[in-house]
Amino acid sequence: MRTLCLLFFSFILIISFPIEQVSGYGWGYKKNNENKLPDVGKYGEMIQPYDAYYADLSGEKYIYLTFDNGYEQGYTADILDVLKKEKVPATFFVTGHYVKTASDLIKRMVKEGHIIGNHSYTHPDFTIMSKMEMAYELIKLDKAVNEITGTKHALNYLRPPRGTFNERTLKWATELGYIHVFWSVAFRDWNLNEQKGWRYAYDEVMKQIHPGAIVLLHAVSSDNAKALSKMIKELKKQGYTFKSLDDLLMKDLLPHFILGLE
Repeated sequence: MRTLCLLFFSFILIISFPIEQVSGYGWGYKKNNENKLPDVGKYGEMIQPYDAYYADLSGEKYIYLTFDNGYEQGYTADILDVLKKEKVPATFFVTGHYVKTASDLIKRMVKEGHIIGNHSYTHPDFTIMSKMEMAYELIKLDKAVNEITGTKHALNYLRPPRGTFNERTLKWATELGYIHVFWSVAFRDWNLNEQKGWRYAYDEVMKQIHPGAIVLLHAVSSDNAKALSKMIKELKKQGYTFKSLDDLLMKDLLPHFILGLE
């Protein structure tokens, strides 16, 4: 059980023991425009033992929308409006800064049935930290979200800051009870000085989309906010169904006949 005792203990260990330097990796993949699962190279083999996700590998026409929310730029309410109208679930990976400055949006996400994911408290590089420092970051974010929403459970899904990871951080996250969630569709959408209009965002997603895609979008992007409704409607026309990460997890954990998939 994650408790304040662990936080205190972690602080003592951080002071007492030096951090072993281990190289890290930045999540990435080879894009294709054939609506197929992208090639993630050696990363796929690296994350598999730790039950991490970057896509639904079943081949079914499901899409999982995820948003990274490090700070608020005024577009998340519009995104939530679209999701509500289209009855589409999403996961929002938030930081401590976001929780402190956009608590009303956090409450709205939960009220409207979306999942809150852990993007760390201060957005550090886990690969240069000790296990206890990493634990502190994650547990502190859990606690901050719980205080806002009135819930008592830990956030299950973790997206490491900047997608940085190594086998050690994958192992630690698993031991701490978190599930890494990477992505199979993304583009350069986070730079506020390089917004190129809704058509650009729409085209970038549509040319990469594939069955089982975990889509990463940044909620600070005006392009994404304006393109989202058009993306969702077109993908529904193409026969895709939008699912939550909980659906993906349950599909893996439970036999298909229980879920009615056979």
